[in-house]
Amino acid sequence: MRDYKKYTIWQEGHQLTLSTYKLTHKFPKEELYGITSQIRRAVSSIPTNIAEGCGRETDLDFRRFLIIALGSATEVEYLLLLSFDLSYINELEYTEMNSKIVILRKQLRNLIDKLK
Repeated sequence: MRDYKKYTIWQEGHQLTLSTYKLTHKFPKEELYGITSQIRRAVSSIPTNIAEGCGRETDLDFRRFLIIALGSATEVEYLLLLSFDLSYINELEYTEMNSKIVILRKQLRNLIDKLK
């Protein structure tokens, strides 16, 4: 069994989740059950799926959960763009968060490819 806490992608996913929760705290209250909830669920799904995959027996199972995490990361990337376009976050916040999610997506893709 793998220790998920040792994976850089899990650590970065966890930090991204914490940053997203802080960032979305200032979103409009009417978005609490809309975009705020959606982006929080999507971003927390990244480290959650990495951790769950680490608890699986085979590389194939681990890879499957990494693919799910990659899908969630792509969802977060879009939701950040939507948040920016709706003026819920400013350009600096968007640029910083977007660069982190793009890097994380690339790291996930690399690990997925190694597990083929």
